[in-house]
Amino acid sequence: MKILLLGKNGQVGWELQRSLAPLGQLVALDHDGAPGLSGDFAHPESLAATVRSVAPDLIVNAAAHTAVDKAESEPEFARALNALAPFVLAREAAACGALLVHYSTDYVFDGSGSAPRDEDAPTGPLSVYGATKLEGEELIRASGCRHLIFRTSWVYAARGGNFARTMLRLAAERDRLTVINDQHGAPTGAELLADVTAHAARLTLANPALAGTYHLVAGGETTWYDYARHVIEFARARGVPIQVAADAIQPVPTSAFPTPAQRPANSRLATHKLQAAFGLVLPPWQQGVERMLNEIL
Repeated sequence: MKILLLGKNGQVGWELQRSLAPLGQLVALDHDGAPGLSGDFAHPESLAATVRSVAPDLIVNAAAHTAVDKAESEPEFARALNALAPFVLAREAAACGALLVHYSTDYVFDGSGSAPRDEDAPTGPLSVYGATKLEGEELIRASGCRHLIFRTSWVYAARGGNFARTMLRLAAERDRLTVINDQHGAPTGAELLADVTAHAARLTLANPALAGTYHLVAGGETTWYDYARHVIEFARARGVPIQVAADAIQPVPTSAFPTPAQRPANSRLATHKLQAAFGLVLPPWQQGVERMLNEIL
């Protein structure tokens, strides 16, 4: 089997290089591409020639415009990366019979209520990022290609910057922290996303009826405030120098930190469909976060 991976150097793409390698011959590209191959999502049509040249059985798209606030000021660029480029990949996947794996987001929903959203729940993005990711989903479905779309949330990895690293840095420098406590979701590790992707892609190639849209997040739920407390107390228990006292970490509403893009308050995603379809159990979010912390501390 031949696999084309795009966005190889992102958090998820880096882990996918590991998880996809046992499945077949892997061609992995970043935005700079490789000799004769383009991975530049800013010029979506250039991707078509890449797909035709590689002739993959599986295309995995881990590239996206993920700068949520910046997308508000550059909507056309965000649309090129999040909607138009995925459509080109989908069109070419349909033409060559490949399976396309694509990642989407909880930001396609409006964040209302408190119940976890299932895959068929009405969408209603609040931001340019969310709207362009939703358009990408819709264009992939309309293309007629076999696809797996995984909606996820609060993605982190040991490699690169992440929320946990930021909280640990601030906790070592400050006497007091304020963290948002009215957004709810599940921190989801890039490692988990990559491993589930490889498993699901292998099964879907063998059984095309499994293709479709799935929610893929770690088990359980939390807020950014409780996430921060968990990270800081885990580090403190392991002897990491922490200046902020436990009772000096204060919860605040989203309104305390105004941003150009509105965030959904409810990012809970129901994962029953994925677990049943692929015979998986998604571990609690704390397990992945603690594994990541053990790597970076």
